[in-house]
Amino acid sequence: MPEAAPAGVVLLDKPAGVSSFAALRPLRAVYGKRLGHAGTLDPFATGLLLVLTGRATRLVDHLHGLDKAYAAVVQFGAETTTDDPEGERTATGRVTDEAAVRAALPALTGKIEQVPPAASAVHVDGERAYRRFRRGEAVTVPPRTVTVHALDLIRFDADAQTAELEIVCGSGTYVRSLARDLGRTVGAGAHLSALRRTRIGPFRVEDAAAPDVVGAAAPRDVAWRPAAAITAGLPQVALDADQARAVAHGRGVPCPGEGPVALLDDGGRLVALGEAHVGQARPRVVLEPAP
Repeated sequence: MPEAAPAGVVLLDKPAGVSSFAALRPLRAVYGKRLGHAGTLDPFATGLLLVLTGRATRLVDHLHGLDKAYAAVVQFGAETTTDDPEGERTATGRVTDEAAVRAALPALTGKIEQVPPAASAVHVDGERAYRRFRRGEAVTVPPRTVTVHALDLIRFDADAQTAELEIVCGSGTYVRSLARDLGRTVGAGAHLSALRRTRIGPFRVEDAAAPDVVGAAAPRDVAWRPAAAITAGLPQVALDADQARAVAHGRGVPCPGEGPVALLDDGGRLVALGEAHVGQARPRVVLEPAP
């Protein structure tokens, strides 16, 4: 196990049938036990999981706020207790057609009120909803506002009663709930039968690797990016050696503009995630220790 794992992010392609936590297991021999992951995937789902290494685990909140893209398959004609293929299935005996599905999508796009699944990690009265669900309790999850940037029908199979969708959404959106609500809108009932996450912010699943492949390689060798890649979408502030030391000690540096900024040393390493205000950027999350 490395004494000090490099600060960065591993692009992991999670396989089906394992939890997000279990998918990290092969990486621990390479990057140590201190790993963070942003945006878990249900065991049946596949695709991009961002795993933070070293001091970059401090940036998990920044990753949570990034938009996500999915390829999803919705199965009409049956609802499940979990809104996905793992729950108890109840057939509705009803069918739909492509025109009805297309007509229903605009109402599920934009800023919408969404009720998360009963089997979700949302807190209800101080406890995760899924824990109450697993005990057989009736769970009422309050609605919340989420943003669905794009919801596009790629293919509808009338015989199989399935719809393939491409989805781009903001943080906190449940694709399982979108599938459930789409089924109810068209009057046929539905659940999410397959899900693959294809993008988180600037990171794409095409650049990711399977857990076993990452676990068999040396640090940085496979599907790893330095911490600076995590904040690549923010305004970049180049620091000289004195400024980098000041930031590492928690002090501010001159900076125009307002809002989040990435503070980089002269080698391009991310020293800190900062916040610019009134001509100065103060570090909010420091990654590089003071020399």
